[in-house]
Amino acid sequence: MINKVFPILAISTFSSMLGVGIIAPLLPIYADTLGATGIWIGVIFSGFSISRALVMPLIGKLSDQKGERKAFLCAGLLFYAVMSLGYVWAETVTALVTVRLVHGLAAGMVIPIAQTYVGDLAPQGEEGKWMGYFNAALFAGFGVGPLLGGVLTDSYSMTTAFYSMGALNLFAFIVALVWLPKTRHVKSKNTFAHTSFRQMLRKSSMMKGIFSFRLANAFVRGSFSCFLPLFAGLYLGLSPTQIGTALCFNALIMSFLQIFSGRLADIFDRRKLVAIGSLVEIVILCLTPFLQYFYQLLILCAISGMGKAISIPAASGLTVGEGRKYGMGSVIGVFTLGMSLGMAVGPIASGVIMDHIGINWVFFIAAGFALLGTGMFLFFTRQKQPGDFNQ
Repeated sequence: MINKVFPILAISTFSSMLGVGIIAPLLPIYADTLGATGIWIGVIFSGFSISRALVMPLIGKLSDQKGERKAFLCAGLLFYAVMSLGYVWAETVTALVTVRLVHGLAAGMVIPIAQTYVGDLAPQGEEGKWMGYFNAALFAGFGVGPLLGGVLTDSYSMTTAFYSMGALNLFAFIVALVWLPKTRHVKSKNTFAHTSFRQMLRKSSMMKGIFSFRLANAFVRGSFSCFLPLFAGLYLGLSPTQIGTALCFNALIMSFLQIFSGRLADIFDRRKLVAIGSLVEIVILCLTPFLQYFYQLLILCAISGMGKAISIPAASGLTVGEGRKYGMGSVIGVFTLGMSLGMAVGPIASGVIMDHIGINWVFFIAAGFALLGTGMFLFFTRQKQPGDFNQ
């Protein structure tokens, strides 16, 4: 079944993330042209993740209870496409914050539900493989997007990039609506399957560890994605196309390698893979403020992509294992909640750091937060739990 469903999910996810990635290198610069300070740039970037964090656990649990994965996914993609027009109309900092908040609500019904589809259908022992494939499609779209956004902006305008984002998400909606079959989600036989989120985190040390890692990882990603374009544009003097190329390179390296690292996550200790990938990213963050040339940025972005390619499929595989105990939608809802909280807090905290002690410290403090999250992950997951697979 997964061989038939996955290509449709991959096309929808790639198209949607291509649209989202288009504005990744543009949003901080666009906000700066509206007069936003560092903290407001952080708020604009975080608004999307704040509202997404509020809706994702609820959507995940509802999808477990109702089984309507396709309905939630299609509704999210359509809402995503419509809200893309808001970026064209936003002419003030307040309006841009509002658009980001509303846009985040739609996001809460897209990637988590698509991940849940894959988690439902992935055969036991192949969780890392299929989540690696899914992440490859996701990051490939998000990787090509920044380059496309930079080229569209340099050749035409930011408005063209925003319209393109809407068109790509509309295409993803049509693909999912027409070709994605309805599937019956796998109901867990475990007695904990319908516990609350608080009970789930209390009962499962693995979920505590996964949540800690995802929160720290997303904090880093949010800070890096938000302030690297500013650092590259203002301090290195790079064009939108060059910035988009660097972000594209990062995501495409990550996407390509996940095809192979997902399989590794089914063979080797997933805990160790998460820790190794995280440590690679910590080193890269510490080196970022010392960049001087475009080629150096490309090298660091490539190595950063390698680190993510090692850690993300392994963490996703661990999450799917817990999903079979507590409900796939609920567990992935918690996993993506950690992502959204990190993506929300990271840019705001980094905006404050930039305004008060400088942009270089954004990367140093993000590295410290990543180290803390990795340590908490290793602490919580230090003991193997009964029924754990490849943990």
